[in-house]
Amino acid sequence: MQVDEPVRLPRLSRVAVCGGTHGNELSGVYLVREMLKPENRKEDGGPASVLMVLSNPRAMQQCTRYVDTDLNRCFTHATLNGPASEGAPYEIFRARELNTLLGPKGSRAAVDLICDLHNTTANMGLCFIAYSDCDWVCLHIFRHLQMPDTPMRFIHFDVSTKESYSLDSIGKHGFAMEIGPQPHGCVKSNIYTAMKEGVQHMRDWVSCFNSGCVFEGGPVDVFTMVKNLDYPRDGETRNITAAIHPRLQDRDFCLLRPGEPLFQTFSGETLKYQGDEALYAFFINECAYYEKGIALSLARKRRVTVPSIRVQTDEEERASEESFASEEEE
Repeated sequence: MQVDEPVRLPRLSRVAVCGGTHGNELSGVYLVREMLKPENRKEDGGPASVLMVLSNPRAMQQCTRYVDTDLNRCFTHATLNGPASEGAPYEIFRARELNTLLGPKGSRAAVDLICDLHNTTANMGLCFIAYSDCDWVCLHIFRHLQMPDTPMRFIHFDVSTKESYSLDSIGKHGFAMEIGPQPHGCVKSNIYTAMKEGVQHMRDWVSCFNSGCVFEGGPVDVFTMVKNLDYPRDGETRNITAAIHPRLQDRDFCLLRPGEPLFQTFSGETLKYQGDEALYAFFINECAYYEKGIALSLARKRRVTVPSIRVQTDEEERASEESFASEEEE
């Protein structure tokens, strides 16, 4: 193969857009509800079917993140395939329903692409969160976005397929579209509009890809998550004893260097970052992560060169399906 020959990838015939995986992240809830209206479900002639899914209806009804346990941590191979008692959390059963609808995860029957819609209270702009830094479909969709007024980043969680835990991991390709800042339990028009435009860009890209367009390669900055940091805590009560330092608050994706202010204790003392290397901070003071013991996440940034791609011919796709079937049998 020549260096500049496009990588040929299978057609994306089935796409799912999911909202309400967390029931109080309302941009995705209202966007999917809007897209489910009959007047918005007219076929546009595009060469892909798009399934709209409201992921966690019980949590949406209560406008809460989840009912029993975090649905977006229920899609590991073990959770989807292990035994479940009658008294198991509601979200375990819902995850298995979604796996039946959109998967099964890791199988040839799984949908080709999942875009799962999320909001964050952190000042992160628009982020793609994916488990691969070499999924050319997701990286090209990200490169395709044209939203000059919205900061955009690609976040990579370096987790294996079996251990990947979020809804988007069911698809052959998948990513979470995370947009903020927006408080949980409410919707802001600018955040909703950014999400709506992001989803439309994604759908336009899929249509162009399936129609045979060649997408030229190029560089993408990828933030690979390294670790999470918890708040300082009281050794006995486990209550937090400090908040994010004012100099760090709302500065998601800034480079946090050793010795720079990290926390400010409730008595007024500044606690500095004690890490060995400078890393990029994100999900800074995310409201939903207090229960998870996460004050912020830290990432390394590197530049990934994305190759040119185009859709496979029918003959190439048949050969690819035969290869996939052989891998499943193994």
